[in-house]
Amino acid sequence: MMALIPSKEVVDVVLEAGGEPLKLCYQCGLCTATCPWNLVRSFSIRGMVHQSQLGLVDFESEDIWLCATCNTCVKRCPRGVEIIDIMRALRKVIVEMGVAKVPDALRLSAKNVSVTGNPLAELQEKRADWAKDLDVKPFIEGTELLYFPCCYPAYEPKEKGIARATVGILNEARVDFGILGVKESCCGDLVRKSGNETIFRRLAESNIKAFTENGVKRILVSSPHCYNTFKNEYPDFGGNFEVIHSTQYLLELVKEHRIEFAKELNKRVVYSDPCYLGRHNDIYDEPREVLQSIPGLELVELPDFREEALCCGGGGGRIWMETKKGERFCDLRLEQAIELGAEVLAVACPICMCMFKDSQLTVDKGESIEVKDVTELVHEAI
Repeated sequence: MMALIPSKEVVDVVLEAGGEPLKLCYQCGLCTATCPWNLVRSFSIRGMVHQSQLGLVDFESEDIWLCATCNTCVKRCPRGVEIIDIMRALRKVIVEMGVAKVPDALRLSAKNVSVTGNPLAELQEKRADWAKDLDVKPFIEGTELLYFPCCYPAYEPKEKGIARATVGILNEARVDFGILGVKESCCGDLVRKSGNETIFRRLAESNIKAFTENGVKRILVSSPHCYNTFKNEYPDFGGNFEVIHSTQYLLELVKEHRIEFAKELNKRVVYSDPCYLGRHNDIYDEPREVLQSIPGLELVELPDFREEALCCGGGGGRIWMETKKGERFCDLRLEQAIELGAEVLAVACPICMCMFKDSQLTVDKGESIEVKDVTELVHEAI
């Protein structure tokens, strides 16, 4: 049975929750035509927006939770409709008004973030354990750069290599940097995009307070999700900091000859553009220039790349949800890389890495290709 609330109330709540772009849509359907879900199943973004305009949303439909916030539809929309804001607003209605059930996986992950400050339910006091045996100092006022590794490189064993490689490069380049460790929490991107605005605001306020009290001015991040949140969303809550993604900073170090390559990596590499680095923030060249600067590395492009790149499927909280085999974007992406004869699939996002490493276990010949962050490849070559 459809979970409906009165028409005007639906529209008013969605608009109040951040769905103001709803008014601009004139139902051309281009969003549905470009949505990656329609590569693997039928999904109508246009239909969801139209239901919202009429106030006839079926809040019990799983379609509300499908959007991976890849931004493809937004980039193609002729009216500039921020469709992600509409989807986030619909999810917020469910989470905060209780008009339907939140998927168990999302509910549990949001609870983990709320209680422990990370989606993996790890203890806050262990947040800096990844750096215990490395030459990393606590950030103090006056330090040039704060390194913020993201929850997954901080806690997930398969991804700690990202943070450790970053530290190795920074030390090699003699960068004055530090970490906040237990003083920091999840940036809040995934919980916000899955409708938990209250938890997001609490995380934002906590991080902004920690950054401000410790004199942070410039933040280096490994995750495009952290990049987008700190750069484009935290200013709305009083957090104004210079934010730089690892691939941008690596290119600076390479151009300034602050790191030198001592080894050749004679490998055929494909690079998968993360949605939150590419379509959300137009950062396409830096990761490629860094990879092309590594001696011996052969960079080849996937069939769809840069603005056309296929999403890994992990954004918007989808990383916490089970996706049926045959409907996983990351599987399609990995298959493309294997068909190109690539030895390495390079990523610049911990979420992408997590998704692709899962795909290695399910895709035919998946384990024949390595999944590595750009930072790990640079560290391997210096």
